[in-house]
Amino acid sequence: MAKKVVTLGEIMLRLSTPDFKRFVQADSFDVTYGGGEANVSVALCNYGLQGTFVSKVPENAIGQSAINHLRRYGVSTEYIARGGKRLGIYFLETGASMRASQVIYDRADASIAEAEISDFDFDKIFDGASWFHTTGITPALSDKAAALTEAALKAAKAKGITTSIDLNYRKKLWSKEKAKEVMTNLCQYVDVCIGNEEDAETTLGFKSKGTDVTKGELNLEGYKDVFQQMKEKFGFKYIASTLRESYSASDNGWSALVYDGNEFYHTKQYEVRIVDRVGSGDSFASGFIYGLVTDMNLKDAAEFGVAASALKHTIPGDLNHATLSEVKALMKGDASGRVQR
Repeated sequence: MAKKVVTLGEIMLRLSTPDFKRFVQADSFDVTYGGGEANVSVALCNYGLQGTFVSKVPENAIGQSAINHLRRYGVSTEYIARGGKRLGIYFLETGASMRASQVIYDRADASIAEAEISDFDFDKIFDGASWFHTTGITPALSDKAAALTEAALKAAKAKGITTSIDLNYRKKLWSKEKAKEVMTNLCQYVDVCIGNEEDAETTLGFKSKGTDVTKGELNLEGYKDVFQQMKEKFGFKYIASTLRESYSASDNGWSALVYDGNEFYHTKQYEVRIVDRVGSGDSFASGFIYGLVTDMNLKDAAEFGVAASALKHTIPGDLNHATLSEVKALMKGDASGRVQR
């Protein structure tokens, strides 16, 4: 039986402009659904695990459409609560070259932001689970969502389930001060911490010295120092950070660092031409989780996560549809992009 991984968070309706158009040019939008923790569940199902997504969506056709979208990819949706006012929306304008992508949120009063702890039976939800994953986006939605995230983490820990969090700071959702207060509290219940250099600084107050990703400057020893501080403060079993060297909106360098208290490892770096970077961090998280859940060693799990997320940059939408065989082939060095006949 496939190992069960539970994720908790928000799924949103995504409306994106087609063909790299600006918002002011568009007279139609491409429609899909996504969200950090939902993206992770879909990818894990794609790799053969049992992804279970927990959330709350409105009792209407749009909420049902979001659920149907997840079911299409094998995600278990039986613990998604129904009710509340609405499904959150985000608008995406995909950038190119020196023009950055733009995101506009319309998610106030979303159902998950008003969800109560009593909407969920975590004892039943976590029955048989091997892993629980959430992100810093969910507690940023509201005080209720923060309390829900804490309750879920506590319930998972009480059952001896490995817990992970992707720090995922979103400045449009809350202040640095609020984020640091809430996330510092939540991280005491976390085994595996995932994030990037900005997340570690804004949500937990740890800063890597000498790094400027916009100039392609990565001070790896600075990261090691940050990881050691995080390990000392929170006792994380594993710490992972994606590294994005942003040459332009179209071309990035992509790699990751992982640390377990003894080994500090920098993965292979991929030079990616971006089709859609939304969900790339989630793709790393899901790949890293997949590796650890299936008993890969730390290095191989990190390499799997980076290869999976490098492929995600080439796929439109929030979700990573790269197959297990494609990820493994890229890990072995097959980056030719040759037509498969």
